[in-house]
Amino acid sequence: MASEPSRKRAMVDTTILVAGSCWPRWPHEILRASIAGEFQLVLCPYVVEQVRRVVRARFPAYVERLEEFLSLARFELVPDPSLEEVMDSQDLVRDRSDIPIILAALSAKADYLISEDKDMTARDATTAVLRQRLTVLLSGTFLREVMGWSSERLESIRHRSWKDLEL
Repeated sequence: MASEPSRKRAMVDTTILVAGSCWPRWPHEILRASIAGEFQLVLCPYVVEQVRRVVRARFPAYVERLEEFLSLARFELVPDPSLEEVMDSQDLVRDRSDIPIILAALSAKADYLISEDKDMTARDATTAVLRQRLTVLLSGTFLREVMGWSSERLESIRHRSWKDLEL
């Protein structure tokens, strides 16, 4: 009997958690797929604290939706890197605040890091070192390339609103 292939492990950053909690588009589908067990979601305390702070400050109407996701998701919580590890990895990306997320994903041996942050997803010299060590994908790219979504399915939710889901 063939063994079942192991589920892919994907860490998401704050941009995915904020967007997925506030708008029902591609990042939201990433969160739904994680709840459904279609991949193993990986988070670190740095991201959880950061997303709570951002949603409370900028999108208070969606705090309850974020907390509901966090309570339903069976995510693997991996430790944050040490300050020394962060200081030793200043060449990973331009935005130094992204380094703890990247290091946590690397330490957890995540298959993917899903982000909408241009400092991590740009395909240029600023992410060359990062791309050698970790596969970073935009949410739509993850849905297409890893989850097998068609272009039509992706396009159908590009501009979807919460009102559209209520119909």
